[in-house]
Amino acid sequence: MVKITDVARQAGVSPSTVSYALSGKRPISDDTKRRVEEAIRELGYRPHAGARALASSKSNVLALVVPLRAGIHIPVVMQFAVSVVTTARRYDHDVLLLTQEEGEEGLRRVADTALVDALILMDVQLQDPRLPLLRVLERPSVMIGFPASSEGLTCIDLDFKAAGEVCVEHLAGLGHRAVALVGSPPEVYVRQTAFAQRVVQGFTAAADRHGLASSVHPCEAASGAARKVAERLLREQPALTGVVVHNEPLLEPLIDAFEQLGLRVPGDLSVTAICPDELAESVRVPVTSVALPSADIGTRAVELLMRKLDGTEVPEATLLAPRLTERASTAPRNA
Repeated sequence: MVKITDVARQAGVSPSTVSYALSGKRPISDDTKRRVEEAIRELGYRPHAGARALASSKSNVLALVVPLRAGIHIPVVMQFAVSVVTTARRYDHDVLLLTQEEGEEGLRRVADTALVDALILMDVQLQDPRLPLLRVLERPSVMIGFPASSEGLTCIDLDFKAAGEVCVEHLAGLGHRAVALVGSPPEVYVRQTAFAQRVVQGFTAAADRHGLASSVHPCEAASGAARKVAERLLREQPALTGVVVHNEPLLEPLIDAFEQLGLRVPGDLSVTAICPDELAESVRVPVTSVALPSADIGTRAVELLMRKLDGTEVPEATLLAPRLTERASTAPRNA
């Protein structure tokens, strides 16, 4: 079936221009209109009457693009999703879920057919391929995450760079001189996922600032991988006394692995994490952590969209400051 994007490609214009040519909602030059009409005839495009009617009114639906792919901890993703859905309902909006794999084509589809009023995107990459499209779409959008360049976009997230720094600052303040970051699965870094990259930046910057020996270790989210990375850390950094964990499923298996290797937490090894509070509190040794405020971020993302839909100006960047809570997993370094 011929789609509006096919017509746009044939005519050398954007899908929104084709939509305006069909609906008459905005003035289109005679030359552009002629090209669109020729493309429609050549391709045999038949606009859907219902979709055209819908284009002139609000759908009261938001699209949420969720990252259901390798290396992503789904329970945390669902915390974001539940928060978005709950907050959207307070504004009388429903939520349409799209998966990351649908990419630009999925964004174009929902925007061109007026299925949604606005979009929220997660799992942002530093060089995100969706950025050019987001900057020209007629639908407002909010990104949960910050690409390398966020100019012209609306972004919100925890300040992950500062979160990495806060964890190291805490360990340095307790006298630890050798620290390691056990990070997200390798594929998360290969994709240049923004939050993971920024944790590394903050961790490394703070360790360097305090003159600490440090290393970064991406790790698969599996208990077997926890044992391997613990063994590697002790082999490569025998003076290690502080660990930062940014890999939710690995938190308890990693503590178990260190203790099986003869290190008591926190007597011999202090552990901090960036994770939801409820996870940090539920571990056998409650973990000092920077909270991952997924519910707050999801709520604020929807509120930003509602303001944009009302024509209210919003800030391009909203960074939430990290909040570290001390628990039983950290202690001063043994002399």
